[in-house]
Amino acid sequence: MTASARYSIYTGRSTNWPLVVTLAVALVLPLVLLGSLSPGSWLDPAGPAIPLLVAAAVVLVAVLTGLSVRTAAGPNGISVHCGMFGWPHRTYRLEDIERAEVTDLAPSLWRVSLGYWWTPRHTYFTVRTGTALRLTLRTGRSVTITVPDPRAAVAIIREAGSA
Repeated sequence: MTASARYSIYTGRSTNWPLVVTLAVALVLPLVLLGSLSPGSWLDPAGPAIPLLVAAAVVLVAVLTGLSVRTAAGPNGISVHCGMFGWPHRTYRLEDIERAEVTDLAPSLWRVSLGYWWTPRHTYFTVRTGTALRLTLRTGRSVTITVPDPRAAVAIIREAGSA
């Protein structure tokens, strides 16, 4: 490559804010309601403050680690980082990718399409339904990633692979 060679890079972040709010309400509201029925002070060791703090911690951990996906695509391949701290993370080199395409993650009863999960033939980094990026690796394994603009990610991967 020459010093004047230019590369295109795609970056995107998807966060499931409706799930964050739903999770917060589903965990905290019942505790607040039960706490209001309990006799005694909120700050008593037997009071509702401790369970409320535990519920808030669970929501915080879910938000920081599992409800967002950061993706970068370019001449070095695809890099995926989950959550605020970027864990779990994975990088797929261009030479390991056989095909990149846009797929639709339709909601279904037999498959959970949220979070990071692994099966013997598939890996998922997804936080919502709808269109997503699907990589087929040379090993036959598929990787599905939630990105804001999967068509742009596919175009960058194809451009980088042909360079």
